[in-house]
Amino acid sequence: MADGRVGHEITKFLLLNYPEDLSLVVTTEVNETARLAQQSGIPFRVYDSDQELMSQLDNDLDLGVLAWWPHLLKPPLLDLPRLGFVNTHPSLLPHNRGKHYNFWALAEQTPFGVTLHRVDLGIDTGDILAQATIDYGWCDTGETLYTKAQAAMVGLFEAHYSALRSGELEALPQDIREGSFHQASEIEAASRLDLDDSYRCSDLLNLLRAKTFEGYPGCWFEDSGRRYEVSISIKERGK
Repeated sequence: MADGRVGHEITKFLLLNYPEDLSLVVTTEVNETARLAQQSGIPFRVYDSDQELMSQLDNDLDLGVLAWWPHLLKPPLLDLPRLGFVNTHPSLLPHNRGKHYNFWALAEQTPFGVTLHRVDLGIDTGDILAQATIDYGWCDTGETLYTKAQAAMVGLFEAHYSALRSGELEALPQDIREGSFHQASEIEAASRLDLDDSYRCSDLLNLLRAKTFEGYPGCWFEDSGRRYEVSISIKERGK
């Protein structure tokens, strides 16, 4: 089940290296990934709902892969593959489960990276199969972390897929008490600036760059009934 650049690159990797493993590619629309599967002779489906997809699947599936997939899966679809589903999550779990991982890593200064994990009934709470840490510095923004996570996620999957398909990857349980979880609804209030509040300089800079992403709203504040947005650019000048 593939979406976005990560889903496309993972699908392409599997088609080039393990075409016999693929029985079906599921996409969110008829896009480049769907056309790639079709050109390779692999069946594809456009996702509508779990129920609709279940009606088109057989019961002889070994493993499901969520490659940058935007929807949560629930039983009975979740339980259909014999070995379950694995998910590609762009954070260093258990840190930043849920949404807007790139924003919260910078805003809260938490460790960052990508994770391959088993899917359970929780949100990004399944056992960890593989991880890669991504370092970041003052010149990074929400946009650069998003881009870095995409490349690292593809690399992590490619590096560990052989061990994944052979069952050699050890699954380690998460301690979610050591991490964090954020819902999509939190980001609007978290990116609001109060003109009458006091901020530590580093906290303010981290917040501003966390919400800096070309084409998307930045941090915001209101004054005299009007709303303003703020983004930031930090450049290293050397010693």
